Amino acid sequence: MSIALFSETITSERELRSILGDPSHRVLAKHVTSLDRHCRAFIAKCPFVVVGSGDRQGAIDVSPKGDPPGFVQVLDDTTLAVPERPGNRKADTFSNILHNDRVGLLFLIPGKHETLRVSGRGAIVRDRWLRDRFVVNDRAPELVLVVSVLEVFFHCTKCMLRSHLWDPSKWPDVTGLPTLARAMVDAGRLSESVDEMQALIANDVSHRLY
Repeated sequence: MSIALFSETITSERELRSILGDPSHRVLAKHVTSLDRHCRAFIAKCPFVVVGSGDRQGAIDVSPKGDPPGFVQVLDDTTLAVPERPGNRKADTFSNILHNDRVGLLFLIPGKHETLRVSGRGAIVRDRWLRDRFVVNDRAPELVLVVSVLEVFFHCTKCMLRSHLWDPSKWPDVTGLPTLARAMVDAGRLSESVDEMQALIANDVSHRLY
C-alpha cells in the first residue's frame, strides 16, 4: 500500500502540534544529558535492551540484546558499553555505525512498567581491557558497542499498561505462529527442510550462545 493512497497526512510540526498539543514543562525537564544514579540503578537491573541504528541512506534497524541483568555497563556519567555476543554475523548495528554513528537504546526490565531511553553516538570497540569486563563462561566478546550519551530519560508506563506486556493472563495465544525455521525456509526459499533448519538453529543455540 502506498502512502499516496491516504488523503490526510501530517507534514509539518505545526499540524502535528495542533492535534497533539505541546509537552508539559515537566516532561521536557526529565530529559538529561548524563547517566544519573536513577539511570545507573535501572541499567544495573536490566537484562534486555533494544538498539536502534540507521544506515547512510536512512534505512532503520532495531536489534534486541539480552544477557544477565546488568550486562550493559556504565563506564562513566556519559558512556555505556554493550557486549556483542555471537549471532548471525549480519552485524546490522555495527555496519550502520560505520556510516552513521547515531544510535538509540530502549532498556526494559521484566515486571517494571517504566522504560529507559538513551540516544547517543556509537563506536565499535575492541580494547581487551573492556572486553574482559564482559566475560561469560570464560568467553569474552570480540566487540563492544560503546555509546557516548547525548540524551537520556525515563518513559512513562502507559504503553506497558495498555499492552499488559508483563501480565501472563493477558498474553495472546501463539498457537499457529511460524517457527523461526519455517519463516527462514519460506522467506529464503531455502533448499533445507524445516526440520533441517530447526536442527541448525538448535545447534547454534547449544554451541554459540557465548
